[in-house]
Amino acid sequence: MSRELYWDDVKVGDECVSPPYTIGEDHIMTYANFTGDFTPVHTDEAYARTTPFGTRVAHGLLGLSIADGLKTQSDLRFLPGMSLGWTWDFVAPIKIGDTVRCRFRVGSMRPTKKPGWGIVVLPSELINQRDEVVQRGEHRLMIPRRPAAAEGSAA
Repeated sequence: MSRELYWDDVKVGDECVSPPYTIGEDHIMTYANFTGDFTPVHTDEAYARTTPFGTRVAHGLLGLSIADGLKTQSDLRFLPGMSLGWTWDFVAPIKIGDTVRCRFRVGSMRPTKKPGWGIVVLPSELINQRDEVVQRGEHRLMIPRRPAAAEGSAA
């Protein structure tokens, strides 16, 4: 794993692809148990076969959670800061056995009025083993600036 980065260590256009993660039935059932979302398209194979997906699929928010976790395992990994929010779309199903990766880049960045912090916007895609986008969106983060770089700068 690479070192964690300050806001000052990246520039617009920097990009990364996470390590892979394979979605198993156990992940879907654990998520259902954790959240209480037992919607049959996720948990009942006989029912799911009658849907346009033809099989069980992962919960959309499980995909988003995995994307967020995969970013923290990537080379473009920031010092702990604060998540400011997500905009996120579910584009295609994630099926049991799919292997996903998170592809993301620094889309924009700006210093904050709060000394010592900067904001990055990370356009991101969750892609499957066929490089098909299954989910996409943006993550907004406030992350620490390098102490020397942060002194005296506020926007």
